[in-house]
Amino acid sequence: MKIITLSDHLKKHYGTKVYKLSLQSGCSCPNRDGTLSYGGCIFCSEGGSGDFAAPLLPLKEQLRLAKARVEAKLPKNRAEEEQKYIAYFQSYTNTYGPVERLEALYREALAQSEIVALSLGTRPDCLPDEMLAMLQRLRDESGKDIWIELGLQSIHEATAERIHRGYPLAVFDAAYRRLKAAGFTVIVHVILGFPWETDDDMLATIRYLSALNPHLDGIKLQLLHVLRGTELGRMYEAEPFRTLSLDEYCALVVKCLRLLPPDTVIHRITGDGPKRLLLAPLWSADKKKVLNTLNRAIHEA
Repeated sequence: MKIITLSDHLKKHYGTKVYKLSLQSGCSCPNRDGTLSYGGCIFCSEGGSGDFAAPLLPLKEQLRLAKARVEAKLPKNRAEEEQKYIAYFQSYTNTYGPVERLEALYREALAQSEIVALSLGTRPDCLPDEMLAMLQRLRDESGKDIWIELGLQSIHEATAERIHRGYPLAVFDAAYRRLKAAGFTVIVHVILGFPWETDDDMLATIRYLSALNPHLDGIKLQLLHVLRGTELGRMYEAEPFRTLSLDEYCALVVKCLRLLPPDTVIHRITGDGPKRLLLAPLWSADKKKVLNTLNRAIHEA
């Protein structure tokens, strides 16, 4: 099976390899500050799904630390080259805050010559008109791409209630249409492995996304991680439930990829759970083995 990986897409689009810098905007989430509820979605850690992001410091310091983390993993000859980056505001809900403050922050990120795009993780119920207008203005003035990453996780209302997502599918539908009409690149996050969902349930989510019009730009397939300190983690510690095996997960990912339009950019096929917090599935801690097994399954499909 041939897929468009994010790495290949970025090389083609920007003419060079591009790296993500995981940053923080200082936003909270309506699922955490009491607007909808407290504690976040049941799978979400205290880091707000940004456990590997730079600490909340002035942006220039965050960028310095995030770039140092990336460059430490590069061969010496590559680390000495001028790199290109995406400023990825990952933690919590990065359109949930004062428009003026976020405009100043995102404008500062886009002003950096090495930043080629801005990527904002957010919720579809946190995209007011004034926020979209501000982001359109920044995109048009900077001439740089702005991606919006929406946490959907599942199309099933029963799952939305169980994970305390806080919005119905109709809200996602409306936000998706508004974002695409405004010309934004939209990436959707899906979680595979909720213990109450069957394979057919999970594939129904992918079929729904595959049928979106206009077409979905990109997708992140995320293995469900059961993390210590989350509500899901407490449920697991009280009464352990079955999680997917590596072989089951690989087979499910292949089925998902077969359903997606061939021009969909695959941003992620698994994900990382902080090892210090990971309760299950423990096999997911061996990232190299997981990626090798996934890539082999995709290649052989």
